[in-house]
Amino acid sequence: MQKIKKRAYFFTTGLQSDTKLTLIALFGGINLIKILHFYLPIPKRLHTFVMLFHDIKMELTEQDIQKVQDTIKTVSSYDFSDYSYNSFCRRIEKILGDYNTTLDELLRNIQGNYNFMEKVVRDITVNTTELFRDTDAWLKIRNILKQKFASKESLHIWHAGCSSGQEVYSMMIMLCETGIFERASIYATDINENVLRTAMSGQYKYHEVQDYLGNFDKVFNPKLHSEDVPYIDIHKYMDINKTRDYVKMERGLVEKPLFFKHDLVSGEPIIARKLDIILCRNVLIYFNHDLQNRVLKFFHDNLADDGCLIIGRHEGMIGHVASLFDKKDSIYFKKTV
Repeated sequence: MQKIKKRAYFFTTGLQSDTKLTLIALFGGINLIKILHFYLPIPKRLHTFVMLFHDIKMELTEQDIQKVQDTIKTVSSYDFSDYSYNSFCRRIEKILGDYNTTLDELLRNIQGNYNFMEKVVRDITVNTTELFRDTDAWLKIRNILKQKFASKESLHIWHAGCSSGQEVYSMMIMLCETGIFERASIYATDINENVLRTAMSGQYKYHEVQDYLGNFDKVFNPKLHSEDVPYIDIHKYMDINKTRDYVKMERGLVEKPLFFKHDLVSGEPIIARKLDIILCRNVLIYFNHDLQNRVLKFFHDNLADDGCLIIGRHEGMIGHVASLFDKKDSIYFKKTV
């Protein structure tokens, strides 16, 4: 049952006609204290003392979380039962706050409104990405592309959980710089259709990505003042307009990937053939241990014999699934029997 506690708030006024009233939380233990400021016409020298009782949502119980997961699973194909409990709980608590609703109302709307349910699913999923995130990892990816895949006639790459696509465009730029772009097929999937639309457009708000643009030089131009190393201009791959607040990827990059919706929990292969590289970075951390292992085994089964898996810096493998891969410099290569 969702826990609710009463909170007492007191308004105090001064002596002026337009007196600022400051709402002060007097009882401890709340997750969020809202300090509200507003004005009321108060007669001069009139002192006012008002107490307001307000309901504040408290933490959800395991039973509450189970209800949400069961309700979504009943009305859709989505199954969040093996998501990380703490992560899922935080997302639902945020949704309740953002929607200004109760748990019972949320469940009723999920059951009775398919579009609302899809919106909740989109809000449950975490979508964080950036251009050339973790630059050290991209230097390792470049080395692998040159050493292992440069001579292949074709290369099939899957970005699982691609979010808004910034990692996908990072990879395509890397493929261009390593001379593999024309021979590569790129597949990019996510459970969230909204972020997929952004990815397919290849256009981002400048103010949202400006902090990541510097990653390009860290990867491709680490020695900016060296005459021996040719400078690679970022504008070769994207149109950057600070005034109009946009970053547009070059058309050839936008038209290259195949973006589509896919749920990793389903365990359904995205294509009939095996893949050479699978990237699934900073997605597994939102799954519990059992689901992590199932997804990793699924990746293993869909990799070519010489294929590799790239996961997030803070993600890893334990148990039997770890024996299916050889880890080399933070990249996991499928073991061959």
